[in-house]
Amino acid sequence: MIAINFSLAVALFAVLFLAVFFGLWVCAKRQKDKDLSLDDRFIWFCGVCTYTYINTRDDGFSTCPRCGSYNKK
Repeated sequence: MIAINFSLAVALFAVLFLAVFFGLWVCAKRQKDKDLSLDDRFIWFCGVCTYTYINTRDDGFSTCPRCGSYNKK
């Protein structure tokens, strides 16, 4: 039988728990980064106030959310 004191057992449990938690966090972060891809046609740049914004509608014109001016792709 392996003799182990209580403080070593608690330390091993804490390290194991933190390692599993960290591994799950890394996997979730990779999956989230993989899902976030944005097409360049949805990124708009306002010529008046120089604001960069996202408009997911596939139109030729877009209204800037900051200044309200119309922008053409």
